[in-house]
Amino acid sequence: MTLSRPHLILLAAGGSAAAMLGALAFQYVGDMPPCKLCYWQRYPHVAAIAIGVIALMVPGRFWPLMGGLAALTTAAIGLYHTGVERKLWAGPASCTSSDNSGLSTAELMDKIMNAPIVRCDEAPWELFTLSMASWNAIFSLGLVLVWVLAAKTRV
Repeated sequence: MTLSRPHLILLAAGGSAAAMLGALAFQYVGDMPPCKLCYWQRYPHVAAIAIGVIALMVPGRFWPLMGGLAALTTAAIGLYHTGVERKLWAGPASCTSSDNSGLSTAELMDKIMNAPIVRCDEAPWELFTLSMASWNAIFSLGLVLVWVLAAKTRV
């Protein structure tokens, strides 16, 4: 059984909607506020949902491919965020710890007082040693495949 183009689009856009609902549940029910990189991962999912609505109304491959690009973008940000969490590379200075050597006591105190509450380099939750950012990347790569199948499927 092969899924039709509209079904594939609904599956892909619905996957992004599910990811957003999950993120909001972690934020508001699980009391885990998102960091800057978490927010960055949400924007492409919102775009994919909007693209899905358009792709259902407009024939052609362009919109499903744009949905795939949105899913690929959030997957890439998720992989980047995973690297930041695992200290493979530095994240944005505004949400990552940094070297404090050489700072005076006053400078260090000022840095502490102005530090963001939610850090990008600490994973607040893990499942099977993978953080939310890692799971988002894996899930979003699956969504890329669904979007590509939708683009290849005739109306």
